[in-house]
Amino acid sequence: MSNPEIELKHNVLWRIVTAVCVILAWGSALADDDIKIGVVDTERILAESAPAVRALKKIEKEFLPRDQEIKRMALQAKELQDLLEKEGKTMSEADRRNKERDLASLNREYQRAQRQMREDLSLRQNDEVATLQLTASKAIQVIAEAEKYDLILPLRDLVYRSPRIDITEKVIKALADK
Repeated sequence: MSNPEIELKHNVLWRIVTAVCVILAWGSALADDDIKIGVVDTERILAESAPAVRALKKIEKEFLPRDQEIKRMALQAKELQDLLEKEGKTMSEADRRNKERDLASLNREYQRAQRQMREDLSLRQNDEVATLQLTASKAIQVIAEAEKYDLILPLRDLVYRSPRIDITEKVIKALADK
């Protein structure tokens, strides 16, 4: 979905931010034992929340006609390939060359359509994920403020966490109304 270099930089940045936050929280905990920390599984939110499910259905519906057209092209190419294999030897040279040319053209068009749909689908998914991440961030902030959390960390790359500090389910429930 994204460039590996950007993904790597993003992961490194998250680890640094997480480490700094934990160090700050730990330092604060020494001064005040009532620090409240939570974690959230953003991957789960992006997969299970109501807005994520709606976005997935919306994208599927949006791309269904193109997917059907690509499948139709693939079937047409297979039928033409089968025809050439079965009757190619009995066809006139000109007919066979024309059918081969048609098949090559259809294969190019099929590959182009498939590539274009993958690119468009990726862009569309990225747009929906960005929107969902913003909505989820707002929900997390509301929960954090309402329940007086001092720190909310993403679940990614944590070595251990107690289930009692996982607020993922609360976020999913909060997003059910959105």
